[in-house]
Amino acid sequence: MATMTKQAVLDELKSLGSDKLIAQNKKRGAGDNQFGTKMGDVRKIAAKIKKDQALGLELWATGNMEARCVAILILDPKQLNNEQITAMVSSENFANVIDWLYSYIIKDYRDKQTLRKEWEHADNLMLQRLAWSLIAGNLTRQPELEDIPKLLTYIEKHLKSAPAEVQWTMNSALVQIGINHPSYRDKALEIGNRLEVYKDYPVSKGCTSPFAPIWIDYFVKREK
Repeated sequence: MATMTKQAVLDELKSLGSDKLIAQNKKRGAGDNQFGTKMGDVRKIAAKIKKDQALGLELWATGNMEARCVAILILDPKQLNNEQITAMVSSENFANVIDWLYSYIIKDYRDKQTLRKEWEHADNLMLQRLAWSLIAGNLTRQPELEDIPKLLTYIEKHLKSAPAEVQWTMNSALVQIGINHPSYRDKALEIGNRLEVYKDYPVSKGCTSPFAPIWIDYFVKREK
């Protein structure tokens, strides 16, 4: 099958879009450059393309939300460098796209620890968001890379006042400390209970609350 062109991808995404989903996405923080295409359809288009680095970069450059999601799925992280990834993150303001970048590009990227250090104190909030995603990942898979007491002190001081973009992943790091590091669990729970971040967060049926004490307790009990 011939490789799809940028315009062909955009045309297909647009044909599958809906005004209703555009409105829902805007409520979640998305901008105007979107088609309202379901993520399931985005995945189907990407699956037809498989990997195509040039097309992925072209689609990312459009700034269109769904085109960027297709790009994330068809790009090969091994062919990207730190500067490209930093520029990609810095150019995106919608957290859902940023979190896709983490899951499919950055989570297993070869030099992610350099990015983690560079992004932690960056001015850009999405870079900070992903720094905390990487910290949370380290706490689960490579805890020797993190100074947990130092992290707890920082989270205790900054979680409550952190911008929404950063607060979400900083809270996730607190949760990973509580779940994966029993010697620090009581401290993580105490911080969560005292700060009450996401305590009243609306949760759909069958989903776990992002309130740290509930989230920690749920996974600790499940592992037992």
